[in-house]
Amino acid sequence: MKPAAVVRAEGLLGSRAVSWDAAERRGYSVSEHWLVSLEDGRRVFLKECHVDPAPQWLREEREVYRKLSGPFMPGFVDFEDGDAPLLVLEALDGAHWPPPWRPGDVDAVLATLGDVARQRADLAPIEHERPWHAIARNPAAFLSTGLRDAAWLERRLPRLQEAADAAPLAGDAVLHRDVRSDNLCLVDGRAILVDWNHASTGNPGYDVAFWLPSLVLEGGPGPDGFGVDAFAAYVAGWFAARAGLAPPAGAPTVRAFQRAQAAVALDWTERVL
Repeated sequence: MKPAAVVRAEGLLGSRAVSWDAAERRGYSVSEHWLVSLEDGRRVFLKECHVDPAPQWLREEREVYRKLSGPFMPGFVDFEDGDAPLLVLEALDGAHWPPPWRPGDVDAVLATLGDVARQRADLAPIEHERPWHAIARNPAAFLSTGLRDAAWLERRLPRLQEAADAAPLAGDAVLHRDVRSDNLCLVDGRAILVDWNHASTGNPGYDVAFWLPSLVLEGGPGPDGFGVDAFAAYVAGWFAARAGLAPPAGAPTVRAFQRAQAAVALDWTERVL
């Protein structure tokens, strides 16, 4: 039976689907992903979101596509709103989705992030959170992760708060704000970023710094040599403040991954401080 998302896409695009395959879902949401070949020769990617907060995320991603375009993102095809919004993008056939990270891949991602940062778009500025202050108010969630004990937290908290509060987030560069391997691929030596729903403006070092913990977990280089040490305490706090919370319905497995990233970022922060 033809999936409902594919039937919707046929009506939206005015062409019959001749084949469709479920695309591998590599992220942490429970959205439906399909790769579809149409009778008119087009190949498209479909993303349909049902479970909160993913439907709103997809609406926000569509708004980013209204304001921004370039070789660093897939081509926008169409969108249909509703209880389960449907986003249609070009299919990135033949792309390499790391890991593994091949020679040159990390440099290609850095080049793409530089290209993104040079863009200017009417996007909201990034909000400067105070994650270590949130942990101070509710230490139980962080301590439940087992990443550090209460004595460590009491001893280190003032310095962590100071360092994270001083992170240089402000700027007018476009930021993707969710850079990791399940949100990027490589085509002909250049990196393309997907899932743009969190895009904002700020300091381009933010995107690099938040990518590095997941890169380490996938066998990539350590974060210390990328010139973004000023973000270490902020990145560590951001992941640490979330890792012990209950998982969201729309991304039920994300907390374990956030804990793993927090572990890398905490070690990085201790080296920096």
